[in-house]
Amino acid sequence: MKRMSRAAFVLAAVVAAGPVPAKSPPGQVFLTKAIQGNLAEVQMGQLAQEKGQSDDVKAFGQQLVKDHGEANQRATVVASTMGLTPPSEPSAKQKADYNRMSKLSGSAFDRQFKTHMVADHKKDIREYQQASKKSDPAAGYASQTLPTLQQHLETAQSLGKAKG
Repeated sequence: MKRMSRAAFVLAAVVAAGPVPAKSPPGQVFLTKAIQGNLAEVQMGQLAQEKGQSDDVKAFGQQLVKDHGEANQRATVVASTMGLTPPSEPSAKQKADYNRMSKLSGSAFDRQFKTHMVADHKKDIREYQQASKKSDPAAGYASQTLPTLQQHLETAQSLGKAKG
């Protein structure tokens, strides 16, 4: 009986907590994640330039800093038009990924960086594709940014094929 009570309590808490994030329009939720992602990619790009062994990894890091910095400027403008206060730092998971990567260097860093960038950009592309189908200002940002993310994925995948 106690188990049922706890389960019912947990279920009630989850149901009660559910609508809170739903009050934010999907475009705002997407933009929050997109801005956090851009901030994380800039930091990872800087880390690649510092810790990477291969010139290709360092050059890709530089490209990430440039492209995600520019994307973040656009996302921040869109966020403000939607009444959203943009986040100022990456998510806790993104910070943990950065901290894990920052302990590596040389070829070990290059291998993990390549793997992380492929997985991260695949995930981002799926999210941006979904967001681009909506009818809000965030959809325009998502559509505009998708080609850059796809190019980053291709670059990351080609790094994975190179030795290093």
